[in-house]
Amino acid sequence: MTTATFDAPLAAERLARAWDEDLTQQLEDYIAIPAKSPAFAADWQAQGHIDTVVRRAAAWVEQQQVAGLALEVVRLPGRTPVIFFEVPAAHTASTHTALVYGHLDKQPEFEGWRAGLGPWTPVIQDDRLYGRGGADDGYAVYASVAAIKELQRQGVAHPRIVGLFETCEESGSRDLLPYVDALRARLGQVALVVCLDSGAGNYDQLWLTTSLRGMASGTLRVEILTEGVHSGDASGLVPSSFRIMRQVLDRLEDARTGRLLPASFHCAVPPERLAQAQATAAILGDSAIRSFPWAHHDCAGGPQVALPTTSDPVQALLRRTWEPTLSVTGAEGLPALKDAGNVLRPYTAFKLSLRLPPTVDAGACVAEMKRLLEDNAPYQARVTFHADGAANGWNAPAVAPWLAGALDAASQAHFGAPCGYIGQGGTIPLMNILSQGFPSAQMMVCGVLGPKSNAHGPNEFLHLPYAKRLTAAVAQVIAGMP
Repeated sequence: MTTATFDAPLAAERLARAWDEDLTQQLEDYIAIPAKSPAFAADWQAQGHIDTVVRRAAAWVEQQQVAGLALEVVRLPGRTPVIFFEVPAAHTASTHTALVYGHLDKQPEFEGWRAGLGPWTPVIQDDRLYGRGGADDGYAVYASVAAIKELQRQGVAHPRIVGLFETCEESGSRDLLPYVDALRARLGQVALVVCLDSGAGNYDQLWLTTSLRGMASGTLRVEILTEGVHSGDASGLVPSSFRIMRQVLDRLEDARTGRLLPASFHCAVPPERLAQAQATAAILGDSAIRSFPWAHHDCAGGPQVALPTTSDPVQALLRRTWEPTLSVTGAEGLPALKDAGNVLRPYTAFKLSLRLPPTVDAGACVAEMKRLLEDNAPYQARVTFHADGAANGWNAPAVAPWLAGALDAASQAHFGAPCGYIGQGGTIPLMNILSQGFPSAQMMVCGVLGPKSNAHGPNEFLHLPYAKRLTAAVAQVIAGMP
């Protein structure tokens, strides 16, 4: 029996129409639901939002009438649910499996949305669908199934395909490993992983993610008093908890340069990743730097724009993918400005987020952070660091010739440019789990989070034209599996 050859223009046309007529509306409905990840909504079960987005997505998948598709919402006790589906192979004797992955939980609201925009109100402006979670990465389940449906409509050969869509990714995927263990036998011989939870260097070509940083996070708390006291009475005698906090953080980070001080937090950049960063810098130029929303202000010498840590595009790419970086993402013990009286506060607490190079052990870094931050506290203050998450980064395996060819062909067919290779600064714990469980699998890690898409922050958007082309590219790559 002769099977059809994948028709890229036809796929592009039909999948763009599917986005216009259905997928975009599905995502608008999804954005409106505040399905915050458990780390940000401890009462997620009582709220019911995660169950709602899972139920709606599962119902939509089953309505697509993909031949042979069997779907199950899997629920382990005390854990967030996952959507798991299987689609049998067509027109091939291959026993290999392609796994498509995404998630449906969301980051919290964050402040600073532009007028007329909001995290739970879907708005389309200039081909961008604004709202929390559409790009990160509620679109994944809809795009994956649309791509599979197109393969079947064209009658092209495709391998067995399984889908795994979790609802705990934004909490570090802490519920995922038990599901992978429970479903391992049903996952099969995974030869290709398609993960749609990553980014893009621009919106002009397909981008393959080559690495992901690890992450360690926790709360650092400095206590000096049992209650607040009049600052005029106590300051100068009672040390400020904020000043102690500064001293403690100086053990971890050079405040002037941002360099993390422990040598164990660093690693050498592999030669192939350096070469790829140089090639990507040649494509992106200074847009690798300019794409961020830098603050600007007027001063006596004229307008000024805030500066990055480097003006070299190669270094810009490496610093956000292969160097450890510390961020303070939240604070407690600090009243709002309007409520700040003349009081010496009893404590200061910071939420710390440490991004780690892809090959550095996150667990060891957490232990080192705790030792550095807690030992020999200034003024014998009570200093505690409570870790609440650690996930190793990921360095992709070598790309097989067939996948490199399929990626380039798909990028040329749907974007008119070759596939680009780029490291990402985010963390997807699943990738290490799958790399360890399926060491011979190829990894197509990609996504729609391009310049200014601002996942996790205000004004998050999904670039609709890019999402349409990416969906068609995914279909073409799966069709290209040997």
